Amino acid sequence: MSLQQAPPSRVFVELVPWANRGRENHLVSSGETPPAALRPVPPTQLETSTREVHVSGTSEVSASPDRAQVAVRVSSSKDAAAEAKKSVCRRLDYIAQSLQQQGVQAENIVVTKDFRRIENAYHMEAEVCITFSEFGKMQNVCNFLVEKLDSSVVIGQPQFYHTPGSAENLRRQACLVAVENAWRKAQEVCNLVGQVLGKPLLIKEEETKEWEGQIEDHPSSRLSSSLTVQQKIKSATIHAYSKVSATFEVKGKEKKKKHL
Repeated sequence: MSLQQAPPSRVFVELVPWANRGRENHLVSSGETPPAALRPVPPTQLETSTREVHVSGTSEVSASPDRAQVAVRVSSSKDAAAEAKKSVCRRLDYIAQSLQQQGVQAENIVVTKDFRRIENAYHMEAEVCITFSEFGKMQNVCNFLVEKLDSSVVIGQPQFYHTPGSAENLRRQACLVAVENAWRKAQEVCNLVGQVLGKPLLIKEEETKEWEGQIEDHPSSRLSSSLTVQQKIKSATIHAYSKVSATFEVKGKEKKKKHL
């Protein structure tokens, strides 16, 4: 009678902290069922485990204001109502003609009129609100009106602002750039260690911030009327910050098959 030697067995287990080894030996010797963390792991589970790379990415983007509005005020006080109206309307016609020659569209011009009696005189006041998307054109128009009109016409300082949805678009752009930066970082890590970057497994935006640009804190900057056009644009510029964390699958490089 001959005895055949049994083939050696293979056992796969997960590593456990050193402090639990005494507990593990006690469970095995007493015949109790070990907890899930100490149970043997099937070989297939180890072979199919996904290798991952965890990275973070940040970005900061900004957007200058894309609109500006200038208010031009015309007023006149006369003893006769018709004279007050005639004086204001004459200058309004001149302003409208000048804006048309400068290429300002009618839909970007809003005119409001106010007529009232003050003591023994009739007072009429009109305001022309002009919206610009080209700031160079805005400055040319304002300079032209200052030169051609008398001191009874007041040209206000330009007010810069953003069209609706600009802030939301900026936040979205910041997030997308942060994701792209995270992907590039993961790509460089894989290239460094000779691996291939796989598909994204998880992308999470962890932090967002947005703020409006501030000018230097000096006495002259505290008054809006003393700011230059560039300072006004800088003050109205909005910024957005985004930080994301991303997990990507890592693949090994495929070995090239040798052709015989």
